[in-house]
Amino acid sequence: MTHESIQPVDERYMRQAIREAESACEAGDVPVGAVIVHEGRIIGRGYNQRELMQDPTAHAEMIALTAAASALNSWRLSGCTLYVTLEPCSMCAGALVLARIDRLVYGATDPKAGACGSVYNLVEDKRLNHRVQVERGVLEQECAALLRAFFAQQRAKGKK
Repeated sequence: MTHESIQPVDERYMRQAIREAESACEAGDVPVGAVIVHEGRIIGRGYNQRELMQDPTAHAEMIALTAAASALNSWRLSGCTLYVTLEPCSMCAGALVLARIDRLVYGATDPKAGACGSVYNLVEDKRLNHRVQVERGVLEQECAALLRAFFAQQRAKGKK
């Protein structure tokens, strides 16, 4: 995808997801952020909180899904778009399918754990009962830069 092909609305909401990622970084967690939009309004926000909560499932997407389901008073999130700074893992991709999210927009690809086209492609698997429309690489450089800076800082501190 070229930068010129990014829809202004996708860029606007991805910038909100980047703000969430920055919150994760400030809290000492991997900078991944997510927002869920329904009818032009953000109804769920989340950022990685695995360190804070000591919970392996506290990924940005999972937290945003819970908030969005609460906002709609329904686990079915049809008509919603998830914006996330990093390609979702298999847990999060599975949750997107189960939640019936219509559309996924992500920034940076994850060549080690991505489950939306990189390592796996759960969200577009025709064998499943629901598929998610995917837009890849929105503000990819900015999203990837956050991750690179975080991991460089962790290595400088002697952490893996």
